[in-house]
Amino acid sequence: MQIFVKTIISLVIILLATAIGKKFPSTAGLIAVMPLTGALVLIWMHLENKDKPEIMQAFTTAALWGILPSILFFVVALYCCKRQFSLPIVLCSSFGAWLAAAFFHQWLLK
Repeated sequence: MQIFVKTIISLVIILLATAIGKKFPSTAGLIAVMPLTGALVLIWMHLENKDKPEIMQAFTTAALWGILPSILFFVVALYCCKRQFSLPIVLCSSFGAWLAAAFFHQWLLK
């Protein structure tokens, strides 16, 4: 049941951002990068690990540093969009940059 609730909440947020994006793309962009996911993960982790604050601390530290690969994703996406590349190229380039930065992120945290 808990997985179902998590899935429904996540789906509602994505659908809301998509619906708003049709009329207000900048607002949808803001919603898409809001710390909603992080807040939801903190809630689920707290409920599942109440006696382990070190898990919450490790998550928040990693999330804070994880912002940098996410910023790189959008910088590459913006660059590709300005060059009018096709969506598959935009996504592959952006995810490739994010993946490289994410591996570096994980290497730094070890």
